[in-house]
Amino acid sequence: MLILVAGIAAVVVIVVVVSAGGSTTPANPNPPFPSPDRFVGEVTNPYFPLKPGTVFTSRGEEDGDQVRDVFSVTHRKKTIQGVKATVIDDRVYVNGRLEERTTDWYAQDADGNVWYLGEATATLKENGKVESRAGSWQSGVDGAKAGVFMPAHPKVGMSFQQEVYKGHAEDHFKILSLSHRISTPAVSSKRAMLTRETTPLEKKVVDHKVYVRGYGTVSEKTVKGGNEQLELVSVKRP
Repeated sequence: MLILVAGIAAVVVIVVVVSAGGSTTPANPNPPFPSPDRFVGEVTNPYFPLKPGTVFTSRGEEDGDQVRDVFSVTHRKKTIQGVKATVIDDRVYVNGRLEERTTDWYAQDADGNVWYLGEATATLKENGKVESRAGSWQSGVDGAKAGVFMPAHPKVGMSFQQEVYKGHAEDHFKILSLSHRISTPAVSSKRAMLTRETTPLEKKVVDHKVYVRGYGTVSEKTVKGGNEQLELVSVKRP
């Protein structure tokens, strides 16, 4: 089945393979990565704004454990393939203990699309030492490529690959709704974006994420293959 989607620089043709079980998997859905001169200085996409100094805090649980996620937009930049990406410090605390620390890199092109250029992640032991760096990747290194994290003009049915590092990081998302109702301690909306996230590396797992204009991600929930959920509880703006 062919779906024609407008909104990323030009018309993008997305090929969707429908399996016998009825699930869909995007096949090479991303447009070409723009040249460095096609990027702007800040990420201002309304569905994923990254204003330096902003701190988003989410709370939830995973398999009965209490989880707190602190997503901080820094003033730092990292140059990746000639693009100055915004640096994010993401910290995950489980039952009060820092369990994972991640540095993410995002950049926005001149058309308003947000690109994900990679992450350096580390899960930590109880003594604070690094246990694993699995899942880390950077665009342009070892065959990894930047992925589309948020399109400039989202439409229901759009599907893109956020992470492009075969065998290590291969997250995909599909937009299911632009009129989803959501209520969290930090924000409520009747016109939120609902997405479905999957990866061929964990074929039995399906996540739903919800985005609200002016905030970004406000809710995450595993709807198949796990028991994890988070919702935005506070936003500290500069």
